[in-house]
Amino acid sequence: MTTLTRTTKPPLVILTGPTAAGKTDLSINLAKKINGEIISADSAQVYKGLDVGSAKITPEEMQGVPHHLINVFEPDYPFDVTVFKHLAKEKAAEITERGHIPIVVGGTGFYIQALLYDIDFDIKEPINVDVDSTSDNNIAEVLNTSADINEKTVEVDYSYRESLETITREEGGPERLYQELKTVDPESAESIHMNNVRKVIRALEFYHIYKKPISEHNKEQRVKESAYNSAYFVLNMDRQKLYDRINRRVDIMKDSGLVAEVKSLYDKGYDLNYTSMQAIGYKELIEAFELNGRSKASDSDNISEADLETAFEKIKLNTRHFAKRQLTWFRREKDTIWLSKDEMSEDEILDHMINILKEREIIR
Repeated sequence: MTTLTRTTKPPLVILTGPTAAGKTDLSINLAKKINGEIISADSAQVYKGLDVGSAKITPEEMQGVPHHLINVFEPDYPFDVTVFKHLAKEKAAEITERGHIPIVVGGTGFYIQALLYDIDFDIKEPINVDVDSTSDNNIAEVLNTSADINEKTVEVDYSYRESLETITREEGGPERLYQELKTVDPESAESIHMNNVRKVIRALEFYHIYKKPISEHNKEQRVKESAYNSAYFVLNMDRQKLYDRINRRVDIMKDSGLVAEVKSLYDKGYDLNYTSMQAIGYKELIEAFELNGRSKASDSDNISEADLETAFEKIKLNTRHFAKRQLTWFRREKDTIWLSKDEMSEDEILDHMINILKEREIIR
């Protein structure tokens, strides 16, 4: 049985890569080889009920390997990077205490970065900023309402956040907020999709409080030394092969009941105002349900095949775009170890990973 060694820093193995690259199977095989436990870094699998659309691993597929941060929250919980870092840090410590190896698996690069470098998101003292009503859509006025605040002693200004959320619910609101983000923080705008309103709001909120781009803050945090004795693996393959796998996966989701799953969630009141429903696969189908003013998912029983086909084509396109953004993110990260499925078999990849873990004294 492989065990962890005594090092100054706690061990951490990261296995990431674009969606549909095959991380799940490789992570299970790795965990069984090195006595590991898996911490999910997936922003959709953390939610109960988001099973088909998140390609959530089943208990049978886990093959007895302990998994953490899966099925933790109801879909109305505002899960984000700060919550992930706190919980993942706790789980990693518990796993290490048991004498096992924590393996972070998932494709949400910002989550992984936050844990690996122990990025500081803590905000302590409240700020009082009066934000006028945004009913006149004057975004510039809202964004320029700020205060002279010490970066170390501030807290989320909920009235400001609510004003941005109000804008997102107005026609054309998400696009206007995204255009403002491109103005104040173009680097973040490159890595955040316009429809990911939660991240857009987070970036604008950061700029509002600190008067500097969150991308600048992230750069400062990235130069920090890793909090772990770690190995950061990125699994990848030929771009066209990856896109073909993505398309097949979406077809499987359709055949496995994704429409029924999203209908059930939507009928329970989980609409696009919830973070969970912004996940790819859920957002596109809810938009299809709401087409022509449908108020309930049950109204979509007679949704046309053409509307459904359009929704699933959008899911495929958005997933491919997401995979491209993931690869862009991972290429910017330092100390990554790239694993090509085009150049090595899975057994060869596994052997290569284990050799690196031994060299770094993460295992022996």
